[in-house]
Amino acid sequence: MSTDLTIIPIETPSLGDRSYVVHDGEVAFVVDPQRDIDRVLDVLDEHRVRLTDVFETHIHNDYVTGGLALAMHTGAAYYVNAEDEVSFDRTPIRDGQTVEVGPRMRMTALSTPGHTFTHLSYALVDTQAGAGVDGSVGVFSGGSLLYGATGRPDLLGEEHTDALVRHQHASAHKLADLLPDAAEVFPTHGFGSFCAATQSDATESTIGQEKQSNPVLTQDEETYVRELLDGLGAFPAYYAHMSPANVAGPSEPDLTPPAEADPGELRRRIEAGEWVVDLRNRTAFAAGHAPGTLNFGLDGAFATYLGWLITWGTPVTLLGATPEDVAEAQRELVRIGIDRPAAQATGGPEDWTDRELASFPTGTFADLEQVRRHRPVVVLDVRRADEYDSTRINGAVNIPIHELPRRVDEVPEGELWVHCASGYRASVAASVLDAAGRRLVAIDDSFENAEKVGLHLVGPDA
Repeated sequence: MSTDLTIIPIETPSLGDRSYVVHDGEVAFVVDPQRDIDRVLDVLDEHRVRLTDVFETHIHNDYVTGGLALAMHTGAAYYVNAEDEVSFDRTPIRDGQTVEVGPRMRMTALSTPGHTFTHLSYALVDTQAGAGVDGSVGVFSGGSLLYGATGRPDLLGEEHTDALVRHQHASAHKLADLLPDAAEVFPTHGFGSFCAATQSDATESTIGQEKQSNPVLTQDEETYVRELLDGLGAFPAYYAHMSPANVAGPSEPDLTPPAEADPGELRRRIEAGEWVVDLRNRTAFAAGHAPGTLNFGLDGAFATYLGWLITWGTPVTLLGATPEDVAEAQRELVRIGIDRPAAQATGGPEDWTDRELASFPTGTFADLEQVRRHRPVVVLDVRRADEYDSTRINGAVNIPIHELPRRVDEVPEGELWVHCASGYRASVAASVLDAAGRRLVAIDDSFENAEKVGLHLVGPDA
């Protein structure tokens, strides 16, 4: 479908999500905005358009919405499903209702339960399409129909999963039946988000393409249900806090810099059980860091793993090489509801402690293969259980990264070699274990190399 409406995705790759700004040159609407609404406001200013409407596809489970704050900031109408029980004023919308945005954009709400019971998708029509041309532009499908996948049906609790996965199948077919093949699909999830049931590398698609390749549209209901449920892995623990935050109506975040902390204060915070987080990459952290600090590098899924591992409510202090690094981390954290860091410090590890720097060695799978020839070592695999069950190093112990902070005492004694799939999670785990006083080597290598160097792999996919 050719249209001169402008559709701008705003990517949040660290959480695997997209928000959308859509305009006709004068007025705009937004779908599923993230908490840091300044990104949306910048797009509106750049394109010199006025925001009139904000649409929420569902009460999100993986991030804190910016929808209410954006509507309050701009005076836009805020559309949330009438069936969602929320504690703020919104414009209720129901299945089949239409909203005229400016003179040419029409949004129609479509009930598409599956990711949640009250999930809505929104079909966009260009009402000024040329004569004889179907004006369907596409569908903002939220956590319903994704690229090559669907949104997870298990986030509301095990007791609802079977019903939701069957709703998801029906909802996808509803969209495929209602919309023309040329209609574009604009999902919120599916770009690495744990809200997606499976992952795809696609960056754009249409209803017609999904009919050809998406299991929810090519498989019968029972096959889709069975295969999707069999493939679901763990999801971040912080998800439990997102829906309550979104129902309460999140405010605009405070992104002003936190207070500076000196080495004495940092040490006191660590000794009090708070989290002091080093944002540098894993190579720099391993080479030297303030004792007791934890490494969640900004070069990986920083907020996802910090939010997954932390005991909710634990104060967080951020250590970055630059103020910009701290600001980036702060922005990532407000998206998952960790609103104000306790403190910050910048520079390098020698600025963050008045004690000797801690460090630990790193290695490769080839190094591990050589070491195992000469002495016994403990191989700690911190991948998810489904990854470990599929293929693992013979004799490796599995404690998934998100369980490690509360299971440190279960890690076997001895020389530890810690690995994941690519190195990021292994570094997080290594920092947790180093802070606990364990002797270790962090494997900074791709798991694909394990078999190539002669390590004995076992499991059904080995």
